[in-house]
Amino acid sequence: MTAEANLKKKLDELGLAMPAASEPKGVYRPIIVVGNMAYTAGHLPIDAEGKMVTGRVGDDLDLDAGYRAAQLAGLGILATLQKALGDLGRVRRLVKLLGLVNSTLDFTQHPAVINGASELLAEVFGPDAGVAARSAFGAGSLPLGAAVEIEAIFEVE
Repeated sequence: MTAEANLKKKLDELGLAMPAASEPKGVYRPIIVVGNMAYTAGHLPIDAEGKMVTGRVGDDLDLDAGYRAAQLAGLGILATLQKALGDLGRVRRLVKLLGLVNSTLDFTQHPAVINGASELLAEVFGPDAGVAARSAFGAGSLPLGAAVEIEAIFEVE
């Protein structure tokens, strides 16, 4: 099954819709392709209607809400890739994922939150090409009050 078909299947299972590719909120590009590497900027959890998930995990958001926010950020990354590359089939593999969680000082389940994006990308690109090296950690605040911010590096054709 192609990456595009895997994405459609996963979106149907989750009852989600693909968001529009994000527009910069400052002086940067959402994605830069250099040679066979694609570097995404940090993506925030924005749904298909343009609503962003805000809040702090461990305070006004629980682990499940943080996980869903990470899924949305992952979908945003996919939308950016699709717009830039024209076809997700050009992705050879996910190389690195970095996830930040807007969380309370005592919250320690950052990896479980970022699994929302990691599991989505593994479903879309498969268990080999869709699983990467990863870092997940907490932040005292994130841009615009976002619950998570995620960036990724992909090898592309």
